[in-house]
Amino acid sequence: MELQQMQETIAMIREENLDIRTITMGISLLDCVRDTMQNTADAVYAKIVARAKNLVPVAEQIETEFGIPIVNKRVAVTPVALLAGGDKTYDFVLIAKAMDKAAQDTGIDLIGGYTALVQSGMTAADEALMRSMPAAFAATERVCGSVNVGSTKSGMNMDAVKLMGEVVKQIADPTPQNAMKLVVFCNAVEDNPFMAGAFWGVSEGDCAVSTGVSGPGVVQRALAAIPDAPFEEVCETIKKTAFKVSRMGQLIGKTAAERLGVPFNIVDLSLAPTPAVGDSVAQILETMGLSHVGSYGTTAALALLNDAVKKGGIMAAERVGGLSGAFIPVSEDANMIDAVAKGHIGLEKLEAMTAVCSVGLDMVAIPGATPATTIAGMIADEAALGMINNKTTAVRVIPVPGKGVGDFVEFGGLFGRAPIMKVNDGDASQFIARGGHIPAPIHSFKN
Repeated sequence: MELQQMQETIAMIREENLDIRTITMGISLLDCVRDTMQNTADAVYAKIVARAKNLVPVAEQIETEFGIPIVNKRVAVTPVALLAGGDKTYDFVLIAKAMDKAAQDTGIDLIGGYTALVQSGMTAADEALMRSMPAAFAATERVCGSVNVGSTKSGMNMDAVKLMGEVVKQIADPTPQNAMKLVVFCNAVEDNPFMAGAFWGVSEGDCAVSTGVSGPGVVQRALAAIPDAPFEEVCETIKKTAFKVSRMGQLIGKTAAERLGVPFNIVDLSLAPTPAVGDSVAQILETMGLSHVGSYGTTAALALLNDAVKKGGIMAAERVGGLSGAFIPVSEDANMIDAVAKGHIGLEKLEAMTAVCSVGLDMVAIPGATPATTIAGMIADEAALGMINNKTTAVRVIPVPGKGVGDFVEFGGLFGRAPIMKVNDGDASQFIARGGHIPAPIHSFKN
């Protein structure tokens, strides 16, 4: 970086909440399959520790040298459902506990990959892993998981959607915070460094490092300086800001990879908010001229933001991947929390916004009495958006036992707090009970 860029970056760190949101090491566990689940779990622990033992010390060293906060140090592993081998007991909780112990012993914040990919169908191992999620998340602290229920090429596995509605309910009772560890995807990507949905795809190498950058405050401050500018200037301002932020992510990621002796993989260009004041994606949209997020124009503003971030960031990094866009989690964004609490935005508007940004219904707290079939319907709707629009969508809803609309649930730290949102009282049970497979859309056939 040139001197001026470095000075600008330092100012962003001090004044505008700029940080590297995560350095995530991807580790393949395909060579850890053994004759029994216990032996596989032992091999999983040994490989994660061997590969990631220096991840936290190296990241902390870089933080000191560059003066840039690296908020999370994480690991993503091969989808665990693929590790059953010949052991038909399918005791995947043993592997979850091994992952958790490895994360604790290496100082890693979170470890993702307790995952099944079932967009086309479920093996016995896939189903066993999905059903084990309540026990696995209750028995661990740092393990995160995901299930991919659909894709543009494969369509949507409605048997898996139904099951995940039930699993989400089971995970959240009695500890709703455990539901934060699970994301249900359509079109999940193999190189996502962000939790809870990160896993290391089978087409990736043995081990590599990726970074996820974040700077909502930086973008908001830049737009605040041009309050009456036309949209062309707004786009250019976001692109230039995203370039600087992504350039920093590339520098930090390559430095970490070199010191760890592994390849550098990708920069994820996502804007990930936190509950801190001034670190809000919703505030960016309001700075564009909306009285509050949720008002008419919100989806258009978010589409502009998402596209401009991608255009600016992609020029700054050698390889861009992951989700790369703007996240709109409710509990992790101060202005989003405020908008929901005041009734400015509901689940239907959040679903509409999903069509133009990353992820979907994210960190949404709902009444604990919400039926499993209603949760499955939410998953199906979000997956349909992803399947038809050829993009990644996801659901991370948290049914909170004993809580109703108007109540709050506290998650703490980066996870923030969330108002319990009103859920449509329609009944999807007959629709969900049909089971089977929703076919891929016509435009998926491109061979």
